[in-house]
Amino acid sequence: MTHSDSENVKPSMFQLSLPRRAFSHFPSRSKARDRRRGHYEDSYAQHHSRQRKAANVSRQAELKEQRAAALGDPIRGVTTPFIVSLDSNLSAQATASIEEVSHTTTSSSPAEPPPSPAHATDEAHLNYFLTKPELTNSLDYSRSLSEPIVAVNRERADPTKEAEEAKAHAAGHRVATEAISRIVSLANASSKERTRANVQRIIDTFGRHITDGHLRPKAPSLQSSYSTIAEQKATPRAGPDTGSSEVQIGILTAKIRILADRYEGANRNDKVNKRNLRLLLHRRQKLLKYMHKKERGSERWTNMIEKLGLTEATWKGQIAVE
Repeated sequence: MTHSDSENVKPSMFQLSLPRRAFSHFPSRSKARDRRRGHYEDSYAQHHSRQRKAANVSRQAELKEQRAAALGDPIRGVTTPFIVSLDSNLSAQATASIEEVSHTTTSSSPAEPPPSPAHATDEAHLNYFLTKPELTNSLDYSRSLSEPIVAVNRERADPTKEAEEAKAHAAGHRVATEAISRIVSLANASSKERTRANVQRIIDTFGRHITDGHLRPKAPSLQSSYSTIAEQKATPRAGPDTGSSEVQIGILTAKIRILADRYEGANRNDKVNKRNLRLLLHRRQKLLKYMHKKERGSERWTNMIEKLGLTEATWKGQIAVE
């Protein structure tokens, strides 16, 4: 083939391929140039864009805080007078606050008893399964047994000596009453005894053997009212109610508060306590979901939520113990 023939040959498709470009990790110069040009030429629009973004981020953070506050604490909920009474062992109607409790252990005179830090006179429940009427009757009976004997022959009696004996007997009875009040007070009891008293208080408050008299249950649905199946007679209750959902939720709430108090502070590394707290929280969450499905809107549900201070965070979403 001559040189003229080689010039007349058309190039093939393989000879028309584009030149290869070297591989590079960096963007092209045109993109970088356009980005720099937009930065310098459109700085006003970018400033407003950053302002809008900052406003949106702050608004999202504010809404997140509002939602968290509306849901409440998934562990403790909201503080109510009934919850305070469980923690302080005082009745919900007690007028004395924790700040007013005297911690003085010495009295002004030997004949007078020291002030009691327990407020046993305001306690609705006592230790050792005692009740206030039983304690009052026992103290009155012991006072009548220990009273000084009055002389039958008043001509030989010494009124001054009898007055002194009566005064000493009254002072001794006050000291004995104060000692007995401190012994049976739940403020000086163990944690096990306090939990037992709180469980009994919850049963007396939320048990259906008591609440059925003044709290109406949820209205029956249309399906149950038009059902052709004959209604079965309810089994009569034997003894106090200890198995209803509201009673179990109240007992779990009292135990959760005890474990939460122990878990805070120096006991943050207690893995066993943390696991037990998580188990109780999830058990209460299941019971709350069940009762929310069955009794939502009823007086039983409203009474339990208001007294125990439970919020939506206790049965909605995921509960994490950190």
